Amino acid sequence: MITGTCIIKLHIPESNSLKFKRKILKSIIEKVRSKFKVTIAEVDSYDLWQISHIGIACVSNDQKYLNKVLSNIIDYIENINRMVLILDHKTDFIYLS
Repeated sequence: MITGTCIIKLHIPESNSLKFKRKILKSIIEKVRSKFKVTIAEVDSYDLWQISHIGIACVSNDQKYLNKVLSNIIDYIENINRMVLILDHKTDFIYLS
């Protein structure tokens, strides 16, 4: 079994409050969770208005599949909301026996 994880650093330049940021993030998280059936949540930068880190995890027995899913999620996030910019992302794989 392989667990694929990804941390994505997002910038929301038009955000002027935590309420606005959370509204944007909630929309993104719900859309990604629904479309890709993965676990996703905000994992850092909770108190910053314009920066957020979201974590994504999924499980499979095929690393190529996991890599494709995580890459598709990154592309999807870039295209679903023009108010959000991806600053950085890091993908890791954990092998469990």
